[in-house]
Amino acid sequence: MSVPAAQHNREIHENIKAWEKKPALREVYREFHRLIARSLIDCPGAVTLELGSGIGKIKETIPHCVTSDIFPNPWLDRTENAYALSYGDGAVANLILFDVWHHLQYPGTALRECRRVLRPGGRLLIFDPGMGLAGRLVYGMFHHEPLGFGQPLSWEAPAGWNPHQAPYFAAQASAHRFFVRRERTEWEADWSLVRLCRLSGLAYVGSGGFRGPRLYPSALCPALRAIDRGLSALPGIFASRLLVVLERPPGAREG
Repeated sequence: MSVPAAQHNREIHENIKAWEKKPALREVYREFHRLIARSLIDCPGAVTLELGSGIGKIKETIPHCVTSDIFPNPWLDRTENAYALSYGDGAVANLILFDVWHHLQYPGTALRECRRVLRPGGRLLIFDPGMGLAGRLVYGMFHHEPLGFGQPLSWEAPAGWNPHQAPYFAAQASAHRFFVRRERTEWEADWSLVRLCRLSGLAYVGSGGFRGPRLYPSALCPALRAIDRGLSALPGIFASRLLVVLERPPGAREG
């Protein structure tokens, strides 16, 4: 899926309205953010940066997180492009990509840039759609972006490609194909896999996400989260969310 990049910013503003109207959605996302927070490395004074922050609500759970997106919005700290980051070499301790990986048309190019700005031992945290049977059904039938199972997996951007003119791209199954199926494994040369967690997302699906109808009252959130913990034991069936934690090895060379 490739459409004008401005589509991304329109979706951000639509998502703000949904966030304000859906307390169950807010609680689900806070739980996701707490899960991410538990995988951050703890370096006092070091930068934790989120790319593609959208509405920027991760700060409610991780207050020190620097929020960014390719579009300037008043609630975000800065503008950043995953393919051309403004930070210096080794300046960042944690990089968070929440629902960003499946928008990377050339993930190898983005990973090289992420590795550049991360200090040795720094972490890249990827939170993306999970593709158990439930995830394929939900995202395939009720989400406007394609799964992208049948399309070739690109790695590096072609010569002369301008990252600041990249179109809006989406393939929801991309993280599943790279990290669960390992259809391409170039990333293994420069990264250590710290954690791969395939999660049931019944509470998320029932919240309606940012565009669908809410299917349960907010009071049921704790019960649904407990059910999700049990269902996550069968990720091939129930996974609809995926957390991947990569680490730049402590002894890694620069560049």
